[in-house]
Amino acid sequence: MSVLAEADLRLDAGPIDYALLVIYFVVVLGIGVMARRSVSSSLDFLLSGRSLPAWVTGLAFISANLGALELMGMTANGAQYGMATVHYYWIGAIPAMVFLGLVMMPFYYGSKVRSVPEFMRRRFGKPAHLVNAISFAVAQILIAGINLFALAVIIDALLGWPLPVSICVAALVVLAYTTLGGLSAAIYNEVLQFFVIVAALAPLTIVGLIKVGGWQGLVEKVTDQEQLSAWPATELTGINSPVWSVIGLVFGLGFVLSFGYWTTNFAEVQRAMSAKSMSAAKRTPIIGAYPKALIPAIIIIPGIIAAVIVPEMAQLKAGDTSGGVAYNDVLPLLMRDLLPNGILGIAITGLLASFMAGVAANVSSFNTVFTYDLWQDYIKKDRPDEYYLRIGRLATVGACVLAIGTAFIAAALGGSNIMDYIQALFSFFNAPLFATFIVGMFWKRMTPTAGWVGLLAGTFTAMFIYAISEPSFGIELLELPGQGASFLGAGLAFVVDVVVSVGVSLVTRPKPDSELVGLVYSLTPKKDRSHSTTGEDAGWYRSPALLGGGVLALTTVLYFLFG
Repeated sequence: MSVLAEADLRLDAGPIDYALLVIYFVVVLGIGVMARRSVSSSLDFLLSGRSLPAWVTGLAFISANLGALELMGMTANGAQYGMATVHYYWIGAIPAMVFLGLVMMPFYYGSKVRSVPEFMRRRFGKPAHLVNAISFAVAQILIAGINLFALAVIIDALLGWPLPVSICVAALVVLAYTTLGGLSAAIYNEVLQFFVIVAALAPLTIVGLIKVGGWQGLVEKVTDQEQLSAWPATELTGINSPVWSVIGLVFGLGFVLSFGYWTTNFAEVQRAMSAKSMSAAKRTPIIGAYPKALIPAIIIIPGIIAAVIVPEMAQLKAGDTSGGVAYNDVLPLLMRDLLPNGILGIAITGLLASFMAGVAANVSSFNTVFTYDLWQDYIKKDRPDEYYLRIGRLATVGACVLAIGTAFIAAALGGSNIMDYIQALFSFFNAPLFATFIVGMFWKRMTPTAGWVGLLAGTFTAMFIYAISEPSFGIELLELPGQGASFLGAGLAFVVDVVVSVGVSLVTRPKPDSELVGLVYSLTPKKDRSHSTTGEDAGWYRSPALLGGGVLALTTVLYFLFG
């Protein structure tokens, strides 16, 4: 845990700061109470009855990704690695989000599946479905724990609340509104939380830049000019060769980790599945891509500023660890140095909002997979819908309780930069799943047996790479500092999954073509992959392809300006 408390760096939050927190909690609980009125079935509770407009699901899509681990981890990355961190956004998110909207969502939404694991069951059968459902459920509990740990670090540093108090207060609020209103409550709160998070972080960038003399002043004060260049990012990847570092970034992060996360992570895909139409579902991740492309301005830039103006962080950058701080402490240190009371209350509220957005996304996706894919399919079949609605609410409670336990795992493994840990988890769970999905979607010959065997082979490959490169395990056979081990593990997991899947498919029996319509690209009629262009979906500005092309062009321009 952070030792900021020992350094006596508490912030003096005043009555107005606490008043803002109380108002925020009242508003999010009120949204949960209002959303409860629209919950009459398990589909309403777990998928919002597929009734939400694209702008709502689009903002919720990106807000669900703006958890405390994103804020805390990416500002830590900004302080430690500088502008190279933009890769997580510009090649590590935007292309995959566009691909999800244009290519994957027609299959997810058109097949009317209720979850990503359910798509796996229809494509590959029960063994692959069970492996995916269990691994996803475990991953969501672990990642929710990371959000809890991140919150505890920041709130302990800012306000001095004991760890159990900071965890339980926010966890109870998330539990209350998610249990009351289900996914609709989570999504509408995520829209609110998006604006609260932006309002919380923007002052750090603005005040920080003013303090260092603007962008040019920041450039002049950064001692290591490589920190201001995105390429070749050798420090970030841990790969000394510039050529191999770029290859690792493009393939490991830009393709495998990125596409694996954005296209198969049900915590994100669930938001698009709740949209009211195929067009809205396709536009959801693309609408979210626009703020995603611009968010580095309020997350990464403050990290770079902190490494210049915060004495403890500058000391850490110089290699002196005697100050007792870690890169995870960037946000509380900046808030200590830059924000007065009132604005401090907004910032603290924004951090709580980010925590709750992340945990609500984890919990709302966990309860859907647990209810539909595990409980209904394997434990209690053919029960009335009211029964599964009750199970969904109980799963929400269970997820919050389990996440409190996994927060201590994050505390043990989070180290100096929590993003090292989260990228390792993504290499375990998302990279091999993406390989299975992409091969199965475009190659009808891939068999059900290959689905689960390839998935397990890829997962164990990523875990093996992590084990032999993690010093705390005592078997460090592969020395890759930074997040290079995750990039390598993800890349090898993808390759192993594909090779094993192809090999197993050649010696096992595939499903007949008739069972793969709507699940495999070549067997699905174009009309079933197309969206409506009339009524609420009419208008050239609602074209998913046009919106997707626009955000890719924006990202290209940003790379030219700042890469």
